Amino acid sequence: MRIGFVCRGTVSSYLDFFQKQEKNERADLILLGFGGGEEVSYERELKGETHFFESVAQLSKTQKSVVVCGCITDTLGHKRKSAVVAENGKLLGVSDMLHAVDGEVSGGAALRVYETKIGRMGVAVAGDLLFPDVIKALVTCGSDFIVCPYGKAGSLQSVLLRADAYRFGSPIFFCGDGYSMLADAAGGIAFASPQSPAFIDFKNKKEYHLVETRRRGVF
Repeated sequence: MRIGFVCRGTVSSYLDFFQKQEKNERADLILLGFGGGEEVSYERELKGETHFFESVAQLSKTQKSVVVCGCITDTLGHKRKSAVVAENGKLLGVSDMLHAVDGEVSGGAALRVYETKIGRMGVAVAGDLLFPDVIKALVTCGSDFIVCPYGKAGSLQSVLLRADAYRFGSPIFFCGDGYSMLADAAGGIAFASPQSPAFIDFKNKKEYHLVETRRRGVF
């Protein structure tokens, strides 16, 4: 799997860039963080006044790839941190961040695992990375890998990324504001770069272990 990380700029600013790439340089998955700081109003999108979702779908179509892009969605004044997911020109859905801390934005409603041509993809949006139950739930629901578009990040996110990838046995692709990382299931950082865009070829190695416990009585 070839992954392209875009940790700066907007979707529209990278449409031309990716269109000019040679076929063998294109990515199977393009992950954009919140670097563009874009806000998307559902109302304006439905009226055709803005075309953010269309741009994401167009990027996925021209690259014949899966595209995940972080943004702020506005539903009649309720703003949420969200990730827009598209594949081959089709909008697959929008995932919202579940955990809204201190009223910065509104919380979302549900987690989702997307069936894509590159595997079952779990989406953890921004601050949901701070809550291990989110990663556990996505893995339990069959995610082959997890993507996490993020905003500004520090050293804490790197530690959590490695810990969650190791603890739950799933690679996590992280794209923050000005920095991208990939943590593998062994708990190591397989990739880290401040460049935008940055590319990496990654082969997902799945690990399964039988865990047994002995208990007295019947439960």
